[in-house]
Amino acid sequence: MIKPFETVLPVGKLSIIGMRGCEEITKKVDWYLKQRAGYKDSDHTFITEAICPRFGTGEAKGVILESIRGHDLFIICDVFNYGVTYEMYGMQVPMSPDDHYADLKRIIAATNGKARRITVIMPMLYEGRQHKRKYRESLDSAISLQELVGMGVENIITFDAHDPRIQNAIPLNGFESVPVAYQMMKKLTASFPDIIFDKEHTLVISPDEGGMNRAIPFATMIGLNLGMFYKRRDFSVVEQGRNPIISHEFLGDSVEGKDVIVVEDIISSGESALDIFYQLTKMKAKRIFMCCTFGLFCNGLEAFDKAYEEGAVTGVLTTNLVYRSPELLKRPWFKEVDMSKYMSFIIDTLHHDASMSNLLNPVDRIDKLMEKVKSRQLEEGLIK
Repeated sequence: MIKPFETVLPVGKLSIIGMRGCEEITKKVDWYLKQRAGYKDSDHTFITEAICPRFGTGEAKGVILESIRGHDLFIICDVFNYGVTYEMYGMQVPMSPDDHYADLKRIIAATNGKARRITVIMPMLYEGRQHKRKYRESLDSAISLQELVGMGVENIITFDAHDPRIQNAIPLNGFESVPVAYQMMKKLTASFPDIIFDKEHTLVISPDEGGMNRAIPFATMIGLNLGMFYKRRDFSVVEQGRNPIISHEFLGDSVEGKDVIVVEDIISSGESALDIFYQLTKMKAKRIFMCCTFGLFCNGLEAFDKAYEEGAVTGVLTTNLVYRSPELLKRPWFKEVDMSKYMSFIIDTLHHDASMSNLLNPVDRIDKLMEKVKSRQLEEGLIK
């Protein structure tokens, strides 16, 4: 348990702004912060109201509805929330990542430089998958980071960045890519208490070579072996800006009779994940779980429903850091990992200018969790 700060002075009065679509998680974070601060008054809140009203053309402006002069301001923004809309020329238009990012800049501009410090919490980084340039193409993630710090943002907090090296775009400013491995393991063990974490029963798999930097620490922390799929692509063809995948080839120990944990940062269309699920099923894996930070499900949920019904996947764990549709929340294969309490720890730590080392390194917490799980499984006779 991360203790509240009792002797360290905060940077300034704490204010939190939740951008459109972030109201739910912002309220949860506010509740945890009030508990840590010892506020018993239910009317007290750290939330500062802000809006981005729009004209009929779709143009907008940012308005902060109360003073934030001298405040330590945290802005929470989910740029991938397509569940909110605005009216343009009489049509209801779902907000795109570009729309959310533009609104974020409007709110920053509305502070008029009066906040003592501004921290942006953007769980899934805007344009984070366009993090490197190969040919004559834009480098959008780097440009957006530089734009934010140019507007006065001191710290940018994200979770499981697609490539944390993007922080090199702003080397003189704060940038943290926060891991979610502990919260994933906590939810996995709670949802499937019979999973046994040893090399004979369970295997961790990276869905591609790019995810190895994420899967290696995950497997190491829980003491499991690691396998990997690599993508064979047709480099003679370009479809939607990329070379199509021909097949996934597996490298690693046998998965027969074992539970498999597939570790990924993003489910976008889900095509790669589903292909891997079916391949692992053919290889006689016992159960297949996917631990994924951001579940976008751009192509819908029906293919995952089919995979679940056919036994190709047992559970998909994703966080509440991005928008989850009402339909997704009802799926029996979906398990939500609540990150609001952890986010409150991050805000409280930064608010007191304290070290984030313990928050960024989950090894000790995972070790304690594994000890509890093994102790319970010994009592229940699941392991000897």
